[in-house]
Amino acid sequence: MLLLSGGGAARAADAETAIFAGGCFWCVEADFDKIPGVIETVSGYTGGHTQNPTYKQVTGGDTGHYEAVRIRFDPDKVGYAELVSALLRSVDPTDDGGQFCDRGASYRTAIFTLDARQQRVAEAQKADAANQLGTKIVTPVLEAGAFYPAEDYHQDFHERAPRRYTYYRWSCGRDKQVKKIWGADAYKGIPGKPGS
Repeated sequence: MLLLSGGGAARAADAETAIFAGGCFWCVEADFDKIPGVIETVSGYTGGHTQNPTYKQVTGGDTGHYEAVRIRFDPDKVGYAELVSALLRSVDPTDDGGQFCDRGASYRTAIFTLDARQQRVAEAQKADAANQLGTKIVTPVLEAGAFYPAEDYHQDFHERAPRRYTYYRWSCGRDKQVKKIWGADAYKGIPGKPGS
């Protein structure tokens, strides 16, 4: 989704990019669209070996891709560290087999970094999350590679089909499980409670 506030195109020119995998990209996109300073979110595929993969190929497990979201943000309004923190606290970063009801490699979590600074910040946020939970965080920090936007029907799904999206999120148990893991710190950096 494209969100432009005062300054519009001028701010977009100064935007930075983050790429995160957090299970179902519909949910990640919906969560990050709520964060002030996020300009645009795009659902897609990254981390695999097939060029221009389709949803069917990715979820079939043959391409090595993650469902991911590319986030463009205004660093004057929200920092990269805040976005990483928000990701980790809106997923189960201790689960390496997928997320919630979505199982398999394409639904794993990951932080894809675009430079050495992002890598340092991501590793620091991961260590902070591990300390807070008192357990190992399995979400890897990986070097970003090619990102392929998903099919049009996946983009802004929470806005295109709000009833279907809300039912899916509830029936998958995403918010309930995140609250169980993180308690009061769930959704840190995200105003309100996604999916509520």
